[in-house]
Amino acid sequence: MPLEAPLAPATERVAELNRRYAHHGATAVLAHALSDPQVGSLAMVSSFGAESVALLHMVSVIDRTVPVIFLDTEMLFPETLDYQQEVATRLGLSDLRIRRPDRDALFLVDPDAMLHKSDPDACCALRKTRPLQEALAPFDGWITGRKRYQGAARAALDFFEAEPGTGRIKVNPLAHWNRGDVQDYIVNNRLPRHPLVAKGYRSIGCAPCTSPVAAGEDERAGRWRGRDKDECGIHFVNGKLVRGAAA
Repeated sequence: MPLEAPLAPATERVAELNRRYAHHGATAVLAHALSDPQVGSLAMVSSFGAESVALLHMVSVIDRTVPVIFLDTEMLFPETLDYQQEVATRLGLSDLRIRRPDRDALFLVDPDAMLHKSDPDACCALRKTRPLQEALAPFDGWITGRKRYQGAARAALDFFEAEPGTGRIKVNPLAHWNRGDVQDYIVNNRLPRHPLVAKGYRSIGCAPCTSPVAAGEDERAGRWRGRDKDECGIHFVNGKLVRGAAA
């Protein structure tokens, strides 16, 4: 068999993909991304958080065999771990890949699990960024559930992004959805909600660094409350890792 031609640089492919699918809806963008040779092989990365079930369901309807990477930082809420099992079983996800921090690194850097108090960036790098980069190594890109309405660095998201330094493409099928779109999708498809949503958690990460959100607050206000930090480090902004990576 002839060898497949190598993929063009991610920046070139992203520009063409965003042009080609600019007027498509979320489901169509996801379906095309999973089959378009210019995207390459994809995995989905999911936190199984407050709104994750919408995109997880969408993926399961199109192709349940898509690899789904779940980062168990070993500092998650027990409710998140239970919810992850419930959703994966209900949706029939057949290739769930659970990644945890390196044991030796934890022993050396964070043996008492208190690093999040003194250096949350380093903690995120240890428990999320590095395990994710290892998990994504075999893939040409990954699917995220980020949306423009979540604000901050996400306000100008496109469907497709080039990830600097890796050559991978990030696919954001829900980039243009608003909160109402997500909630309607969850209700219309009778999907289970994360149990902490009812307790005021609108963005859910690790237990020590996540708090409920009050009415009128930004959706991610409960993440690293009181610190100059609003991303864990697994996403790039303006060509650089958002904190965490340097740590």
